[in-house]
Amino acid sequence: ALPEKKMVFKELVRNQEDMNKLMLTALIHCPLPGGSALITFEKEEVAQRIVELKEHLVELSYGEELEEVERCRVRVKATPVDFLLPSALEIGLTWSSRSILLSGLPSLSIPEETLLDKLELFFSKTKNGGGEVESRQLLDDPSQAVLTFTQDGVAGPLIARGSMPVLIGKGKYEVKISPCMQGDITNLQLQASRCPRTVLLTDIPDVLAEEPMRDTLEIHFQKPSHGGGEVDTLAYVPVGWLAVAVFTEDMA
Repeated sequence: ALPEKKMVFKELVRNQEDMNKLMLTALIHCPLPGGSALITFEKEEVAQRIVELKEHLVELSYGEELEEVERCRVRVKATPVDFLLPSALEIGLTWSSRSILLSGLPSLSIPEETLLDKLELFFSKTKNGGGEVESRQLLDDPSQAVLTFTQDGVAGPLIARGSMPVLIGKGKYEVKISPCMQGDITNLQLQASRCPRTVLLTDIPDVLAEEPMRDTLEIHFQKPSHGGGEVDTLAYVPVGWLAVAVFTEDMA
């Protein structure tokens, strides 16, 4: 379904560079295994320096009063975080002959399934210009829904009407009826991209609890003597656990 957007056409667009482009915002879900951590620094050069050093000896027992034999250290590996991101995307749109897009649905204090039941009941009646409903779905925007009919020829007349008052519960609400467009990716090009400020730490042994280990790693990589710098965020996953890291566009 396409979002509604008011447009005014004043002239023909002859230059391809003047056309509107689809902007993609990265939202990457990446599995993070146990015994690893993601550390994001405030400056890119710090992250690059940590990656170049590759291996780091992290002191677990801090304190000048400890003898050398009493000190405990672990060796962790630092690697860059690389992804494949879309560089170009083409989507082919087709009109669904048996579906309609309903927009402007009221915000009512009723369950979603109840709202869908009422929409299906209304649009399944021939006196309302409808027919038997095959499927129904609320979109991410709760004011929009898609109904698909079992037969052709039902959606067209409803779309031609543009809008109609729909009985939902005890009230009538003016609901807009639009064509339902379906999109399929026809061309997708990818390019390698590296997180400039984030580093993946691996081979972290299970020798400390979650919070002490996270604090220890942050203390170590904040010190300039270890090649580090100011840490923005640090996420640690203990051995035996599994997490999902979410990466968004870097606005720094």
